[in-house]
Amino acid sequence: MQKSINRTLVCLSLCIPLLFGSLLLAGTLDYKSQFLSFIPQLNNVGSCRSGSPPLRVYMYDLPPRFNVGLMDPNFPDSALVTAENIPSWRWNDGLRKQHSVEYWMMASLLYDGNDEFGLTREAVRVLDPDSADVFFVPFFSSLSFNVHVRNMAELNTVDEKLQLEMVNILKASAYWKRSGGRDHVIPVHHPNAFRHYRDEINASIFVVADFGRIMNISRLAKDVVAPYVHMVESYIRGEPEDSYESRDTLLFFRGRTKRKDEGKIRAQLHKMLNGTKDVIYEEAYASEEGFKASAEQMRSSKFCLHPAGDTPSSCRLFDAIVSHCVPVIVSDRIELPFESEIDYKEFSIFFSVNEALKPGYLVSQLRGFPKEKWVKMWERIKSISHHFEFQYPPKNEDAVNMIWRQVKQKVPAVKLAVHRSRRLKIPDWWR
Repeated sequence: MQKSINRTLVCLSLCIPLLFGSLLLAGTLDYKSQFLSFIPQLNNVGSCRSGSPPLRVYMYDLPPRFNVGLMDPNFPDSALVTAENIPSWRWNDGLRKQHSVEYWMMASLLYDGNDEFGLTREAVRVLDPDSADVFFVPFFSSLSFNVHVRNMAELNTVDEKLQLEMVNILKASAYWKRSGGRDHVIPVHHPNAFRHYRDEINASIFVVADFGRIMNISRLAKDVVAPYVHMVESYIRGEPEDSYESRDTLLFFRGRTKRKDEGKIRAQLHKMLNGTKDVIYEEAYASEEGFKASAEQMRSSKFCLHPAGDTPSSCRLFDAIVSHCVPVIVSDRIELPFESEIDYKEFSIFFSVNEALKPGYLVSQLRGFPKEKWVKMWERIKSISHHFEFQYPPKNEDAVNMIWRQVKQKVPAVKLAVHRSRRLKIPDWWR
């Protein structure tokens, strides 16, 4: 036995220096990927993707009036929604598309195949509720608001009635009662989604665009920030090798300049930047022609401006990413999707509102931005832009799979809260 151990030690003493020597000569020394690949247990620490089983999701079977019936009024309300009969999303459906996260999450659970690489997806549907990690509520609350609400002052709208009916369904569910709704996943991506009854379901994991209008009932530790579905076509082919020189415009923004709340900065920036050399800052309203024009201009601009809208976020950030235009983010309270895995500082530039409103400051900083640094950011954008693509069937590490991965990261805290609540005999002293 001792001789065997001695031989092993001698072998390691010879092999390890040879390994490191060969890596140094090749100029590819990467301690984590090369050395730790010999120790699978260490190599997989902190990774959600390596050998981790998919999230098990039980999806409520709701009548189609809560989801796909909002897309197709002719869809029978008594029918069961399946992978075979789910309507395709209409890509020319205007602004309804940008908050359609709820549709893509539902569709990903209905899909019964694997992604294009044959890998297991981040979430799979289970039909046994007792085997589920989380419960998905496929109520298209964002689309319901867009379809049924024309005037925010209206009372007793179809949208409000659907919200109340949904709350009653959940509160009657044994699985909701068991956890108090903590292990339920509910998309509320539009700022006005589920607005009448959000406070009755706020123990759940919300899938949100930002926290602008729901900070009193929502929080980053519990909820998941999801990207908007981009409105411009992705820049897939035809991009010049020297994209820096081919992009003649320094800074681009196109959109509505008169907004509420934090979005008031848009009008202030318009007044400051309009007419500046190499800067395009245009007032525009959403239209198919406008989206095409924006796509062309983003592809010919070095930087794309992302000021806050009525809430801290807007779709323009994700339009910029799929256009490979370096985002310039001016929004003090923005929260970003997938930030536990993606460092936005690697491909975006951030200005506080006060910095952006200093006369000449923002433009001077961009004019002096080194080409080498811009190219590095541009390369990084191209490497991560697939994380912001919504598609059916879902693909490896696309937006919907990234969202489910974020949900999965919330599960341990959910289980802790549920288990504690079941055994407490007095009010929770941490509240």
